[in-house]
Amino acid sequence: MAGCLSFTAHRDRCYRFSFSNAGLKSTTTDLGHGTIMHCWIPKTHKNSKPSLLLLHGMGANAMWQWNDFVSPLTRRFNVYVPDLLFFGESYTTQPDRSEAFQAQCVAALMEAHGVRLMNVVGISYGGFVGYSLAVQFPERVGKVVMCCAGVCLEDKDMEEGLFRVKSIDEAATILIPQTPEKMKQLVQIAFVKPITVMPTCVLNDFIDVMCTEYRQEKKELIETLYKDRKLSNLPKISQPTLIIWGEQDQVFPLELAHRLKRHLGENAQLAVVKNAGHAINLEKPKKLYRILKSFLIDSVTPSMQENHSNGSKLD
Repeated sequence: MAGCLSFTAHRDRCYRFSFSNAGLKSTTTDLGHGTIMHCWIPKTHKNSKPSLLLLHGMGANAMWQWNDFVSPLTRRFNVYVPDLLFFGESYTTQPDRSEAFQAQCVAALMEAHGVRLMNVVGISYGGFVGYSLAVQFPERVGKVVMCCAGVCLEDKDMEEGLFRVKSIDEAATILIPQTPEKMKQLVQIAFVKPITVMPTCVLNDFIDVMCTEYRQEKKELIETLYKDRKLSNLPKISQPTLIIWGEQDQVFPLELAHRLKRHLGENAQLAVVKNAGHAINLEKPKKLYRILKSFLIDSVTPSMQENHSNGSKLD
C-alpha cells in the first residue's frame, strides 16, 4: 500500500525535499551494540551558529512533526533532527525502553556528528528524552524547551482520573492507532479543531506506512514512561527552561505544565497557548515558532557559539 498510489508515502517524499531544501541532509549512524539512528543534519555545519536539537513525539517520523520549523530555524542554527529509536529509520536490538536510554543514544549520535553543546527542543515524548538528556549531560545542553511533555506525571495520575484514558493499554491503542477509528480518536484528542473529513482509505494508508512497524516496541516505550513514575524521583535540571503548553491539551493536561513549573521554580518560564491542544506544532506552528524564537534566538548567548568539535499565556 506504500507504493506509488500512497498519499502518505508521497507526503513523506515531499517532506524529504523540504528538509533538503532547508539545507539538511539525511544520515544514518551505527552507534554499535545493534543501535542505528537516522538524523537530518546540516549539509554544512557553521561554527558561527549555535546547534539546535529537535526531538519529536509519538506518531510519524521526525519530518512530519518538524517540517514547518526547519526552514526558519536553519537560518539561525545548525539544526539536527533525529528519528528516535523505533521511529523512521532508527532502531535498536537492545531491550532498554527508557527515555534515559533514548537520551544516551541521542548524545552518542550528536557526539558522532561532532556536536558537544546544543539547545534542545522536545515535543511530547521527545520532551521526556530531552529532559533526560539535560539531566544526564548537563555540560552539553544549553537551553531546554519542553512542549506538551508530561515529565512530571506520576503513575497514580491515571487512577486518579487526570487523563481521559483509564489504562496504559487504552493509551497505546490511541497513540499507536491500528484502525481508522482509533486514528480518528487520536486526532480528536490531539487537536482543538480536528479535521472533520478523514477518508478511511487515507487513514488506512497512513496507518500502514507509519504505524505498523515496531508497534510492540513503541507500546513498551509508553509503558516504561508510566511505570513506577514519581515526581519525587524526577531530578531538577539546571538549564534555562521554557515550558510551552496548549491550554486545551487532552493528552497531557495543563496541570502537568504547572506542576513542572513548580518543580523547576524560577529556572523555568511557562507559556500557555490559547486555542491549542496537544499537537501544538501542527495546530499552531506560527505561534509556536514565535515563542521559540523569543526564547532561543532573541536571547541567544555567546556561550552557545562555537559548539562544534571541528572548530505566559498567549493568544
